[in-house]
Amino acid sequence: MQELLKAEHAPLVLAGVEYLLPIYREANTYSYLVDAGITGNPELLSPEELHTQAWEIVEPLFLQAQQDAINHYRELLGTGKASSQITETIPAACQGRVDKLIVALGQQQWGTFDSDTQTVQVHSNAEPNDEELLDFAATQTILNGGIVYAVESAKMPDETPLAAVFRY
Repeated sequence: MQELLKAEHAPLVLAGVEYLLPIYREANTYSYLVDAGITGNPELLSPEELHTQAWEIVEPLFLQAQQDAINHYRELLGTGKASSQITETIPAACQGRVDKLIVALGQQQWGTFDSDTQTVQVHSNAEPNDEELLDFAATQTILNGGIVYAVESAKMPDETPLAAVFRY
């Protein structure tokens, strides 16, 4: 498993007969193994049932990580290491400077990004050659090793469609 998961940071939930779980835990070297597991014979469960039970275990971990990112953003706001400005965040995402990006679900922001001049043009409606800039920022953040959190608009730390924590 270590070879398969070496580059991952995702939580690993064990599913198996109860007496086997502690044996695996003892031999485990994967840093993100969660304490809770799914006990019983996993062969008797459908993939959907396994997913549902695993999600019940990991959802609180993801929600805590999301809240931690929001809190970190709030702590850094005003220091130059965080921004909710799309014109600042897009170039930073392309340069690999965005560590964490929080984007509002269901919102769109149309415009263009010129990689030569590192400038962003934001439009109120989609125009020819525009792209959806929130998706673009998220994609660039992920491609450059950052983490993206998609949250309901009401849970955004500011009344903006995105918030970023910069690496530097």
